[in-house]
Amino acid sequence: AVHISRLSASGRYVYTVGRDGLTTIIDMWYEEPTTVATVRLGSDARSVDTSKFKGYEDKYLIGGTYWPPQYSIMDGETLEPIKVVSTRGQTVDGEYHPEPRVASIVASHIKPEWVVNVKETGQIILVDYTDLKNLKTTTIESAKFLHDGGWDYSKRYFMVAANASNKVAAVDTKTGKLAALVDTAKIPHPGRGANFIHPQFGPVWTTGHLGDDVVSLISTASDDPKYAKYKEHNWKVVQELKMPGAGNLFVKTHPKSKNLWADAPMNPEREVAESVYVYDLADLSKEPKRLDVAKDSGLPESKAIRRATHPEYNEAGNEVWISLWGGKTDQSAIVIYDDKTLKLKKV
Repeated sequence: AVHISRLSASGRYVYTVGRDGLTTIIDMWYEEPTTVATVRLGSDARSVDTSKFKGYEDKYLIGGTYWPPQYSIMDGETLEPIKVVSTRGQTVDGEYHPEPRVASIVASHIKPEWVVNVKETGQIILVDYTDLKNLKTTTIESAKFLHDGGWDYSKRYFMVAANASNKVAAVDTKTGKLAALVDTAKIPHPGRGANFIHPQFGPVWTTGHLGDDVVSLISTASDDPKYAKYKEHNWKVVQELKMPGAGNLFVKTHPKSKNLWADAPMNPEREVAESVYVYDLADLSKEPKRLDVAKDSGLPESKAIRRATHPEYNEAGNEVWISLWGGKTDQSAIVIYDDKTLKLKKV
């Protein structure tokens, strides 16, 4: 199954990686989307991204694997491997780890670098792709069990969850240093997280939690003078929004939206896992509205819990698309809501 996808700078190509390590380039300009290149990075993988800095757009592709423990740099057009780098090494506690998995990878917006997060070691590696024959990397110590994350409002700081450590690390990609380690509720799982301007705390980045029934709002730093008054709050959890239970995987909002959407597909209770929850950004003191995605889908009742997950906006920001995962033998669906009215639009 495809775990993650990334668009090329032109929008023509989609790069995907599956949990089985299969990496593909899909050409979207064919009459039907067509796979034009494939390579298998290993037997287990989670992450892929292109080079994005000016002058290097899509020149290279990087993929990280759980097994073998390494990241691979490839030609962005052909997927021909150029360099493979092992991630075996010391943890932040000083112990040797023989097989640390590569979790999320993102491309910096500020420098020709990738941010590579190594799960078990707690090391964040900045990989400079300007000279692959003389590869330069910067290793940043954070906290063990790094997983997924996303950019802050300014796209200067990469926020990555160290989930089993109950922390979020903020990486300053401008200075190449750790900006902060933020203590959070149990097992943060942000996906890419969500950014918005909080009326009391300014720019905040948001994560849900697998192990706690809250959504955490973290104040993030900004170079914009109009947000200077919020500096005292930076790198702190400034608010926790109550969820009906733990088990969140993804939170989402959009610059044109007044809502924050959160799922809870890993919750053991059917009613919770089959629904999504929508917070009003204009009044975060209110309880979220519950949308019963499984019921709205119109699909037949099933013995297995149908898990509503991964709310995603369309480009215009007026629709939210939600995946409804059925059981192994049950039908699944994509359920689309109007973001303003929260009414069902299409299944």
